[in-house]
Amino acid sequence: MGRASEKVQPGMSIRSVPEAVRKHAVAGGHQGWLEQLPALVAELEREWSITVGRSYDGGNEAFVADASLSDGSGAVLKVLIPRDDDSARNEITVLRLADGDGCARLLRFDLSRGAMLIERLGARLGESGLPAPRRREILCAAAERLWRLVPDSPLPTGAEKGRWLIGFITRTWEQLDRPCSKEAVAYAVDSAERRIAAHDDASSVLVHGDIHEWNALKADHGYKLIDPDGLLAEPEYDLGVIMRQDPIDPADPPASARGLAHRTGLDETATWEWAAVERLSSGLWCTRLELQPLGRDLLRTADAVAQLGM
Repeated sequence: MGRASEKVQPGMSIRSVPEAVRKHAVAGGHQGWLEQLPALVAELEREWSITVGRSYDGGNEAFVADASLSDGSGAVLKVLIPRDDDSARNEITVLRLADGDGCARLLRFDLSRGAMLIERLGARLGESGLPAPRRREILCAAAERLWRLVPDSPLPTGAEKGRWLIGFITRTWEQLDRPCSKEAVAYAVDSAERRIAAHDDASSVLVHGDIHEWNALKADHGYKLIDPDGLLAEPEYDLGVIMRQDPIDPADPPASARGLAHRTGLDETATWEWAAVERLSSGLWCTRLELQPLGRDLLRTADAVAQLGM
């Protein structure tokens, strides 16, 4: 799940690191990274000829701040909290492959330090006040610009992500003392297994993996996406993420999936099944992080879907 808001904080010092980022770093055993962050930012300022200004609040996995280039133009510096997985490499890979088309343009990067310099964009789609159908169209349009064949990419596949999601769902459901029905878990796992079986390397495209209205920012022409997870998968994966928070109409449960599939010319069933997997996994994730009532709402919808027997 992405950031819910982003507020500007003045200055760059260890005290200006947002509290959520500080807590996340400490909880992950990265107190040293936190203490070294001001020096790291100063190094990047010298090496990349930038001036770092105001930091942004609202996220928890990276230090993000305004930056000015030597020519006075604006950018954004992002420094990820160290992780044991390939998330930094995957994000950089997606931004490089997109090259500003569908995603924010990557200006500079240093994988070893988890640092990226990215073009500065405008307000988030979630703050636009646009009606929900229009926001949906914007997210689909950005996703369609990103989707492309990249057969030699080192990104994980949709099948690998599906297997990871099955493990996360079953493990976290038990750890959280079963916060939703076993039928909801069974339905999500079955849906993931069907998507794994349907995976095809030859037709898989570059997908973002976490498209929502807080990860879409205003650009000169339309909106661009930020914070990609990065997968090689069927494009319906992104559609499933887009619809995971949609309420389910008991009179016409697949309405959202049908609408997205019609809008993009893709498969309704694949969209519906990825949404089921993403809805439950996100509900468990939010519950684990005590992000309520969002977690409860997602799990409640997952229960309803399982009861409908779709």
